[in-house]
Amino acid sequence: MPQHAPATLNSFIIHVSLPALTLLYIHDLKITGDVGLMAAMAWICFGLAAGFFWLVGRWSKLPRGTVGALMLTGGLGNTSFFGLPMIEAYYGHAGIASGIVVDQLGSFLVLSTLGITVAGLYSSGRPGASEIARRIALFPPFIALVLALMLIPVEFAPWFVVLLKRLGDTLAPLALVSVGLQLRLGHLAGNTRNLAIGLGFKLLLAPLAIYLLYVQIFGAHGQGVQVTLFEAAMPPMITASIIAAEHDLDPELSTLMAAVGLMVSFVTLPAWWWVLRGV
Repeated sequence: MPQHAPATLNSFIIHVSLPALTLLYIHDLKITGDVGLMAAMAWICFGLAAGFFWLVGRWSKLPRGTVGALMLTGGLGNTSFFGLPMIEAYYGHAGIASGIVVDQLGSFLVLSTLGITVAGLYSSGRPGASEIARRIALFPPFIALVLALMLIPVEFAPWFVVLLKRLGDTLAPLALVSVGLQLRLGHLAGNTRNLAIGLGFKLLLAPLAIYLLYVQIFGAHGQGVQVTLFEAAMPPMITASIIAAEHDLDPELSTLMAAVGLMVSFVTLPAWWWVLRGV
């Protein structure tokens, strides 16, 4: 493949695939009683990640780009194209509705607002508040989100739904190909410590914190809560790694977080499912 292929794929994902999925799922979103807890999970995880990796960065004297990459990839989970199939496999089709709430009102909104803000703050340009606000307002998936909310009362034509689904279906394969093209196992040598810290937080510490908060403190229970906690344990979001790479935030580490995290999660997710059975 040409050297610039990942950048081209990333651009298509951000400008076409994600907006199509947003228009499709937000339009049909059904609000349930536990929606507040479901949506809040991603915001809490990102806040914990920002604080945790800021402290790690100060203590270890990490470059700003590395800290920003860890905040993005360690704070945002792959709750959509990987999370939804895993939910269906472990909790059945009934759990998908909860997963969509977690993804669209949680992970996706965080990525479109706080994620873009962190990417801007930790990029080499160090943009001001007005520039960050402009980036959020012009972020294609965010524009699609606003349109989707405005169009909820409008019934989509069947052909338009099919079109959105076909375009949205390109996200998973293109994102995986993009990450695969950028993955170099030789990069593990210089990133082992940072990778271990990032994945340790994302796959173990973050879901543990959400479990203690939701179950032990709030006393929440039921399948909706189980699915939310299961989503908290998902590996790093590939789109977050793409955004990090687009802003030159330690692209090597960002790619490793998404790719290696995906493989490791095939071990950690069954363990979390077993833990969550009694919730």
